Amino acid sequence: MIHAYDKIYLEKARAVLGRMLDFAVHDLKYNLADFFDLFIKSGIAKRFETGDFTVITGMSGVELAYTILEQSGVKRERIKPNYTVNRSEEFWLGWALAYYQWATSLSFAEIIQNIPLKEILSLYSPYHEMDIRQFADKMNMLYKARKSETNLKILRKKVGITQRQLADLSGVPVRTIQQYEQKQKNINKAQAEYLIKLAKALCCTVDALIEKCE
Repeated sequence: MIHAYDKIYLEKARAVLGRMLDFAVHDLKYNLADFFDLFIKSGIAKRFETGDFTVITGMSGVELAYTILEQSGVKRERIKPNYTVNRSEEFWLGWALAYYQWATSLSFAEIIQNIPLKEILSLYSPYHEMDIRQFADKMNMLYKARKSETNLKILRKKVGITQRQLADLSGVPVRTIQQYEQKQKNINKAQAEYLIKLAKALCCTVDALIEKCE
């Protein structure tokens, strides 16, 4: 798996996202889902998940929260943050979610589309006391159970063509396309030539075809 940014920045990124959510909920009094929606729609989430260092290491969680509000056109008077001794569940959520996004390279939008924030937060107990990799394994299980269609099928339907038409356009056998879409074959292990041909036919990147949680 190729990660969006080097692992040496991961702990800082996790702390920043955790503090951002903690501050937004407990100090700014935002609903968790509403603020996370601003995080995504503001474009800051995209910068975070692609390793923009000005976001993941260049500011604190508090500064990131205010940046999101500014990018969203929301004016808020700046207040003094309340630093608590014990980490909140929201802090853990951001801390754990940043790790999962880094480990899988899924976008935050893709993650919460299949696993709502409320459900992820419900994993706090017992996962906050466990190795983060066990949390990631649980998230992978939930994600794969909810995501019934492969990226190939989603992209093909988005373009509006049949499997036969995709085969004709790409030169990849229709039976092979069917096997990838039905998960009888793992597209992550496909020939590079097939991936390139499919990506070209669907006007997408090869990475868009890869299943991140395999």
